Amino acid sequence: MAFLDLFIVNKSGGLIHHRSLSEKAPQIGTNEWLRIGSTFHSLHAIAAEASPVRGKIDDGIELIESEGLVLCCFQTRTGIKFVLTAEPGTGYLQKVLKEIYVAYTDCALKDPFYELEMPIRCELFTQAVNDVMSRFGNR
Repeated sequence: MAFLDLFIVNKSGGLIHHRSLSEKAPQIGTNEWLRIGSTFHSLHAIAAEASPVRGKIDDGIELIESEGLVLCCFQTRTGIKFVLTAEPGTGYLQKVLKEIYVAYTDCALKDPFYELEMPIRCELFTQAVNDVMSRFGNR
């Protein structure tokens, strides 16, 4: 079982970070990832609106499972979505996403050169994600 891809979508639906986490991950171009990020943002919003239970900030898509893929989403209170794809049977998806969120707050948000809603280009964040992945069995 392996984690495949990590992508982070800002509250406006723009892709601010993507990286493949495994050699098994599909090879998709940058433009396609931008489309995937904005499409997921729209589907997440539609799911939140269609939900019969209202009022929670994290309404929307949290987990999608299929025969060949598991997609897990963690939405922060500020609307940023951390999305992880993995092979079926891979465990700890929510825990990994929450640790990546902690890395984001510790590394990217404390970087004086990082601007909110912009692509994340922070070496400390990259290293922190590598550390999280190594603890949970990837890389």
